[in-house]
Amino acid sequence: MEESSPFTKTPSLLRLGTQTSSGPDSEQRRVRTKLRRFLQRRPTLQSVKEKGYIRDNVFGCHLDTLCHRENTTIPRFVEKCVRAVERRGLDVDGIYRVSGNLAVIQRLRHKADHGNKQEHLDLEDGQWEEIHVITGALKLFLRELPEPLFPFSCFDKFIAAIHYSMRVSYMKDLVRTLPLPNHDTMELLFKHLRRVIEHKDSNRMSVQSVAIVFGPTLLRPQTESANMTIHMVFQSQIVELMLNEFQTVFSQS
Repeated sequence: MEESSPFTKTPSLLRLGTQTSSGPDSEQRRVRTKLRRFLQRRPTLQSVKEKGYIRDNVFGCHLDTLCHRENTTIPRFVEKCVRAVERRGLDVDGIYRVSGNLAVIQRLRHKADHGNKQEHLDLEDGQWEEIHVITGALKLFLRELPEPLFPFSCFDKFIAAIHYSMRVSYMKDLVRTLPLPNHDTMELLFKHLRRVIEHKDSNRMSVQSVAIVFGPTLLRPQTESANMTIHMVFQSQIVELMLNEFQTVFSQS
């Protein structure tokens, strides 16, 4: 009887090895193919935004990013708030100092962030009747800017400016170096706040009162330090100076 050679089963073993090794490879190819097809069908971020599934927020957005998106140099939300206050809030006692209903302010924030169209946000709608809700939302918008209206890089320069004998001229030069969204938004805001102050006999908001409210909101250091209390004094002084010298600081000459 012929003895079987230990190599007689080699072909079948090789075939088995080949099948075994090809199994995982084949599965990996299938997974890669499916993944490639999925990625090819995946909608672009822009198309998802256009369909309204993802919206860019207004609050907490960098000023230049928001203005670029809206194709303007002043955020639409800021302009709407300013118009609403000047239309029906200049004589309201404690305007910008008195807090509005926080829940309603948050509802307005959500509407601004998630509404279909920012231009369709109507602040004359009855649900925003309380003017302190409008002013509270505007202050919240300014506080939540990732970089304040007075950029971090200019903080120390503005602090130094109020100590110079030619501080108004120096302040004007600093303002002229600001990015256009910062400059134009700042000009609109300070012009508006001057109108608020013109009605101080009825709203009891003097230059000093407005400066105290808006100083820390518009101007802050990038990192907090032990000089925080001193900075608060300087912040108010800078805002007060710019309110008093608005015409000179923002003149084109």
